[in-house]
Amino acid sequence: MPASILRQALRPEVVKLRLEATTKDEAIRELVQVLDDAGCLPDPAEALRVVEARERVMSTGMENGLAIPHGKTDTVQQLVVAMGLKPEGIEFDSVDGDPATILLITVSPASKSGPHLRFMADVTRLLRDGTMREQVLTAASANEVVGLLVQN
Repeated sequence: MPASILRQALRPEVVKLRLEATTKDEAIRELVQVLDDAGCLPDPAEALRVVEARERVMSTGMENGLAIPHGKTDTVQQLVVAMGLKPEGIEFDSVDGDPATILLITVSPASKSGPHLRFMADVTRLLRDGTMREQVLTAASANEVVGLLVQN
């Protein structure tokens, strides 16, 4: 994904440095609220419904503390993303069994799969690096988080 698209999707106003959630379901709801507060969701209830439905099919907890819950609905016109950090971790039924510390929620149009898949591939590539994950988790501001991910 070109950096310009990543910049459009991941902006400081959709990055929450410290999630309050302690469970997977709470984290998903909190990140949908972040998207709604940023004016990204015409229908937040529908966004929550599709993300929760997708999560019931198969956990989106990946390796290395990364989770990317996602859903598709034509109530959004383009890919929208929110990021939340939880350094102590949230149990997310991850592939490697480790708790999720970096959570990214995506909601994308049901009629388009390309942007969503490119975003996931690029973010997982960036966050595969342990140093990058540590820098993101210890960032002092949302601007710093975005800068770290966009510059690479």
